[in-house]
This record gives sequence, structure tokens and C-alpha cells, in this order.
Amino acid sequence: MTEHKEDKLPFWTKLVYGAGEIGPSSIGMMRSLFFVIYLTDTVGLDPRLASFGAIVGLLWDAVNDPLVGMFSDRVRTRWGRRRPFLLIFSIPLGISFVAMWSAPGWDSQLSLIVYVTLAYMLVDTFGTLTGIPYLSLTPELTREYDERTALSGFRTVFQLVASLLVVITAPMVIDHAIETGLSQQEGYMTAAAVFGCLGAVFYLGVFLFVREKATIEQPPKTMPVYKLLELAWSNIPFRFVLAIFLLNWTALDMIAVVFPFYLLYWIAQGNLLAKANILGVGLALESAFLGLLMLFCILSVPFWMWFSRRRNKRDAYLIGMAFLALVLLLIFFVQPDQIDDLLMLGVLAGFGVSAAYVLPDAMFPDIIEWDELRTRRRQEGIYYGARNFIRRVTMAMVMFVTLQLLGWSGYQTPPADVTEFVQPDRALLTIRVLVSFVSLAMLSAAALIAWFNPMTRERNIRIRRLIERRNDRKIYPNSRK
Repeated sequence: MTEHKEDKLPFWTKLVYGAGEIGPSSIGMMRSLFFVIYLTDTVGLDPRLASFGAIVGLLWDAVNDPLVGMFSDRVRTRWGRRRPFLLIFSIPLGISFVAMWSAPGWDSQLSLIVYVTLAYMLVDTFGTLTGIPYLSLTPELTREYDERTALSGFRTVFQLVASLLVVITAPMVIDHAIETGLSQQEGYMTAAAVFGCLGAVFYLGVFLFVREKATIEQPPKTMPVYKLLELAWSNIPFRFVLAIFLLNWTALDMIAVVFPFYLLYWIAQGNLLAKANILGVGLALESAFLGLLMLFCILSVPFWMWFSRRRNKRDAYLIGMAFLALVLLLIFFVQPDQIDDLLMLGVLAGFGVSAAYVLPDAMFPDIIEWDELRTRRRQEGIYYGARNFIRRVTMAMVMFVTLQLLGWSGYQTPPADVTEFVQPDRALLTIRVLVSFVSLAMLSAAALIAWFNPMTRERNIRIRRLIERRNDRKIYPNSRK
């Protein structure tokens, strides 16, 4: 199939669009890694109670995701359908993110859970109003298979760069706050202000310098949420890609939620200010391990992009998940104070995590053409909204189940102003199992589904050829092809 010249994107467009990912990724990474342990160890909430606040906030986000997707499909402005959302809501997103880490020092557990739940819901509302339109730009900038993979690659690089910045700097900022006599919460608030500001700036950059190309003559009809999900579910490739996406990111979310507990209470044996030495530089243990992981994650992205072009996305994903599953298995057997061994596993994990970051997202835009061939409409917002709806519900369950298991395992909230605290053996075993075997099982299931995914490069090319011929007949009804 011959691609049109306009399907090719200039480098700067890919660069600016990819940089927009810094906002949601830095905010999302800090929230995924530290919000749960912030609730238990800084706010002082019982894990089982905190789980209900987390699930309410995330379910709220799951409800508004498809609604925003549908609304952005219908918007018509001189700036396009998606970009006005970035202009209006990027700054409120940054401000609300700081508020999420500013829980007051109330004694009432009920009052605290109400505050953190409402703050979480506010961040997720603004995150949805920016994130869904931003993601929906991907298939609208180009219809070419490998160009979309390139766009996903640029997004993934910036996603990983943002994640790298968070995992290195946030623990160091928090530790520095404690060492200089400030509270741990003030450290969290400072880090949140930095990354909230970055998020707003790079979203505004996408608004200013990226232009939408694809348009729809008639807006899709308004429909309730269950109809959106029913429409998306009728798209068979969507089922496969969604299952891969959900299992993949649920595993990564599980690792992100539990790993701070694993590092602090298993490897460091409860030493809040534990350090690791890298090339003679002493770093916070979390900064060292997670920083190495994310660094090698970034360095591995070009390999996975090259391999997916040479073979296909499915084979690349299968190899990446097999490698990551092996690393997770080994992590279970690392013993306390074996920091050098753990850091080496962090380097190896980065190679597999890179595949988990870039490839499921690269698969997703291809299902849009399948739907367009069936319905004669492009409905990117509906599909990205439906995807995020189901993922957020799953993420809610991850946080809920993790916190419940921690609570029932005997996890103890450390007293205020202590820098060393040891958890019970049962809680430590629960943490190790969650971060290794449970995550390994979900990644294995995602790889199995990927093996049967019907959307291949060849099928996508055939679908686009049929759409192109149909569109040509609309423009030139008397032509024969």
C-alpha cells in the first residue's frame, strides 16, 4: 500500500507531541509510587480504610473517562477538537496535584479519608480533561502504521524520562526535607509542585505547536456510558488489545504501588533514610533502584521499536514479557541488604519494562481503523475513553486489594517522626509475593493473549487500503479502482 506524503510527520511534531507525555507521566508516576505509602505512613490512615478512599476516587475517574472522550469527539473549535482541553485544564491540573499531598493534620480518620478522596477525585477530573484529548490526538496526527509506532515511541521516551526524574528526585526531595528538619509531608508537597508545574507547561506546548489533521464531518451521537462500552466491545481486536493493555498495566501498577514498601521494609529493614552507592554517589535507596530501572528502560526503547518493525509488535512484546517475568521471579529471592544484587536486577528489569511501556500503547491506535471500516466513523475519543475507563477500574482494584492485604497481613503504621520501623514477618511476605509472583502471573496472562491477537501489520494495511478505496469512491464516485 502506498502511503501519502502527508501521513509522514516531521521530527519536531513527534518531539513536541511526545513531550506532552511529561505531564501525565510525572504526575502518574509520583501518584502510583508514593500515594499509597503516603496515605499509610504520612497521613496515618489504616490501610483497610485507605483502600476505600482509593477505590472511590479511581472509580470516579473511571466514570468520567468515557464521558470526556465522547465530549472531545463532539467539540468543534478553530483550534480543533482536542487541543482546547489542554489550554483550559492544564494549569488547574498542576494546582490540584499539590492539594492532593496537602492533607491536614486532623485526628479523625474519617475526616482525613474524606479529604484525600476528594483531592484525588479533583486531580483525576483535571487529568481526564487533559489526558483523554491528548491521547486521542495520536491516530488523528497520522494514519500510517509505522508513524504511529514512532509517535508512541516518542511518547514512551518522554514518559520514561518523566518517570526517571520522579523516581530519582522525589525520594531525594523527601529525604532532604526530613534531614533538614521539615516534615515528610512538606517534602511530598515540594515534589508535587515541581511536577505539577512541568505537566502544565508541556501540555501547553502541545496546544501551541501541534495541529490536528483528521476531521469528522458529523459528530458522533451522544450515548450513555454502557452504550460506549457496548460499542467498543463489539470491536473484536479491541477486546484483545484492551486485555493486553489492562493486564500489562495492572502488573506495572502493582509493582509501582508495592515496590516502595518492598524497598523500605524488606531491603532496608525499615530504615527510612537508607542509601545506595552508585559510582561513589550516595542516593536514596528508592532513587538508586528505580532510577537505574527507568534509565535502562529509556535506553531500551530504540531496540523495541527496531525489533517491532523488523518482526512485529506481538513477537517483541512476548520476548519482553518473558524476560521481565524472569527478573520478577529473581526479585522474590533477594535478601535484606543485598543492595548490589538488587541494583543489578533493576538494570535487567528496565529492559523488560521498556517493552511493557511502549508496545501495548503502540498496538492501540490500529484498532481505530477496524472500527472505521465497520461504522464509517472515526471515534478515537470513545475508544480511548473506554480503554481508560476499564483500566481505571482495574487500577482501583489493585490499590484496594493491595491495601486490604496489607491491612490483614498485620501491616503497622509507623509512629510519627521515626526514621526506622520494622514490619511483622507476615506483612513482609505479603509485600514480596505481590511484587513478584502476582505481577509475574498478570504479565504472563497478557503475553498469552498477545499470542492470539488478530491485528497484525498485514491486516492493518489491508484495512487501511479498503478505507482509502471507499473514501476515494466518495470523492470520485465515477472512478473505478
